Amino acid sequence: MTWLAEAAGSAYGVHNLPYGVFRSAGQPPRIGVRIGNFVLDLHGAEAAGLVLAGGALRQPTLNAFLALGRAQWTTVRTRIVQLLTGEEHRAAVTPLLVPLDRVELVMPFEVADYVDFYSSEHHATNVGQIFRPGGAALLPNWRHLPVGYHGRTGTVVVSGTPVVRPSGQRSTPDGPVYGPSTRLDIEAEVGFVVGVPSPLGERVGVDDFAAHVFGVVLVNDWSARDIQAWEYQPLGPFLGKSFCTSVSPWVVPLEALADAWVPAPAQHDPAVLDYLRDVPHLGLDLRLTVDWNGTRVSEPPFAGMYWTPAQQLAHLTVNGAALRTGDLYASGTVSGPRRAEVGSFLELTWGGAEPVKLSDGSTRTFLDDGDTVVIGATAPGPDGTTVALGEVVGTIAPARSA
Repeated sequence: MTWLAEAAGSAYGVHNLPYGVFRSAGQPPRIGVRIGNFVLDLHGAEAAGLVLAGGALRQPTLNAFLALGRAQWTTVRTRIVQLLTGEEHRAAVTPLLVPLDRVELVMPFEVADYVDFYSSEHHATNVGQIFRPGGAALLPNWRHLPVGYHGRTGTVVVSGTPVVRPSGQRSTPDGPVYGPSTRLDIEAEVGFVVGVPSPLGERVGVDDFAAHVFGVVLVNDWSARDIQAWEYQPLGPFLGKSFCTSVSPWVVPLEALADAWVPAPAQHDPAVLDYLRDVPHLGLDLRLTVDWNGTRVSEPPFAGMYWTPAQQLAHLTVNGAALRTGDLYASGTVSGPRRAEVGSFLELTWGGAEPVKLSDGSTRTFLDDGDTVVIGATAPGPDGTTVALGEVVGTIAPARSA
């Protein structure tokens, strides 16, 4: 139990302690952890000698801290828990607690490389049925490997950044035309932040996941479905995906999710190749929520993802590709078996054929300018507690003129 009474019973208690970067009172960005509705200023804590990380906590991003590795991450986390639970530390720590409503949350880490996967069988099946009616819902490779693509790091932004409607080519019966996307969509995903790098030419095995991955963020990989449908064959996603990817401002460390690991879906038909065989075969019991202009439209379950985070990392590096500190790889859209559990509006409205009614009485198929989407998530914590993963928020701004 923390001595900070305001954090008692919070999903941001000492069992969670997600890391972020904040600004307050005109100061440069500083690293902190969230406790209740406060941010503990770790820059100030390290400067005061309350926690030691070789200066890594006095940097403007988390990258230097991410590079320290699992042993140092655990040592620092243990010390933060001591500071927030030991009554003898109250006087020294209290001045370092900043109310959350007085700070601006900024991008918590500098993204090195960005990879997006396609790991929900329910999502892949739905998309296959919508894009390829009458054809095979899943392509022949889908159950053999985690399908993915490389995105753009320069358009990964922190929650709250406006999402400018993208323009590009889209197909019409009279041929391709250029203009703003008319089928702008979301993809509710979970992202994994790499701390410890790996050398070029050396693959990372499924058993090495926790040695390299620091923690988890929420991701909205916005998608222009009309641009995507015209361009994606044969090379896959490009301009329909690269214009914006939003991430939550809090990086939840893997230690906070120790009680959230559950058996992942079986992979017997076909059996996976040896380098993808993770024993135990585990996924995370994360419960996502999707709100569209304040209306709860979906609750995607991450526990049902076919490919696990460890398998994704192993496949990402099996060809010898190097990991870098700050690499981000995302799960792909999280969808469950029911319509109320899908992670995209393409699925929710079945390609735009079945509009959704929002609580204000309006209907939608895809996103209008001014629409706001909020993706949240929770996980089970120790002793019946809940771990909150924060939120990733985005509001659609009109397309810019050419």
